[in-house]
Amino acid sequence: MSTLLITSATVILPGNEHHRKEVDVLIENGKIVKIGKRIKASDSAANVVDAKGAFLAPGFFDLNVNFGEPGLETKEDIQTGTAAAAAGGFTGVAVQPNTEPAIQSRSEVALVINAAKGNLVDVYPVGAISKKREGKELAELYDMQQTGAVAFSDGNRSVQQAGLMSRALLYSKGFNGLIISHPEDESMAGGNQMNEGVVSTYLGMKGIPNLAESLMLSRDLYLAEYNESPIHFSTISTAEAVDLIKKAKAKGQQVTCDVAAHHLVLSDKEVEGFDSNYKVNPPLRTKQDIKALLKGLKDGIINAVVSQHTPQEVEYKKVEFHIAKNGIIGLQTVLPLLVQAGLDEEIIVEKLSIGPRKVLGLEVPSLQEGEAANIVLFDTKQKWTFDTAQNKSKSENSPFFGQEMTGKVLLVFNNGKIFKN
Repeated sequence: MSTLLITSATVILPGNEHHRKEVDVLIENGKIVKIGKRIKASDSAANVVDAKGAFLAPGFFDLNVNFGEPGLETKEDIQTGTAAAAAGGFTGVAVQPNTEPAIQSRSEVALVINAAKGNLVDVYPVGAISKKREGKELAELYDMQQTGAVAFSDGNRSVQQAGLMSRALLYSKGFNGLIISHPEDESMAGGNQMNEGVVSTYLGMKGIPNLAESLMLSRDLYLAEYNESPIHFSTISTAEAVDLIKKAKAKGQQVTCDVAAHHLVLSDKEVEGFDSNYKVNPPLRTKQDIKALLKGLKDGIINAVVSQHTPQEVEYKKVEFHIAKNGIIGLQTVLPLLVQAGLDEEIIVEKLSIGPRKVLGLEVPSLQEGEAANIVLFDTKQKWTFDTAQNKSKSENSPFFGQEMTGKVLLVFNNGKIFKN
């Protein structure tokens, strides 16, 4: 499509001259050629989108998604994963190394990058910290970065050995690499199923205490401080974590963090029905934790919101709760969950478009004339129903199927390609 004209859209991008203004935007051959009032497209075949009441921002970016490729394509491959991402408003995603084999060398990094070439959604591999994500031996961090890895993480596994994590932080600092920590002390979590608290006691289920998160987070903050290295914590879920990161930032530490969208609206009360679609890691916490997470977002302690998109085949979810796999497919429901959580459009753009890119040191799309168009158009009031017909993922492990949601992505444009919901 060569020409796209978006009319009467309200720009949300602090610092941009058009911020909070209602404008028309003309895109030709992938570039923004004009921003202003009452623009007319010279091309009679132009695609004209009336965006009255909707918001225009840089495309969303997700720091934590799981695609199955390589090796686990029955859960999700790059094509279906990026289709779900585009439908959710994302023009960029960082894919976790939770694959088989893990993304642990230049060959896996190159495979992911090559498989995603020419896509509307930019795909950035996150390389494993340790070989096979076993937490025993450092993976080829520098080689992976040279091939295109944007950060390093053992994905949904936490590095239990302090010495290994310390070496990873020190080594990656030498080439401006970023270590991402999944903070969970396995000896405290004990392989348990849900949050430890009143609900777990009522249900007679062994719980994972908040302490499992804050212990590991404290350790990694100390290690990062000792090595004078930057560190990012992904999917924090507790009030204690917010407090620890707040104190570390006040000291001047190079620390950033994100939270999964579902942790902002769902509490451990959801588990009472034993629906395995509510089984996630970290587990759904209490309403007090949710309140602290939302305050952390608004106060700037939490830098980004992620989907933690984790597809699972039906045989891993339609089983008893205690043996079900963790995870929710989340790419298409992030925006409505943030609307449900009470966040306004400016915070949504800050945590989905700007903050995630800043964490990785990527350029934020500028929404300026002459620049390549990388945009999302969304409406925070429009209602829609998320169901199997709307779902772009290969998997269907979502607790939100059949629910009416408020907040809809209308359009994304990137790399000269358009997707309209």
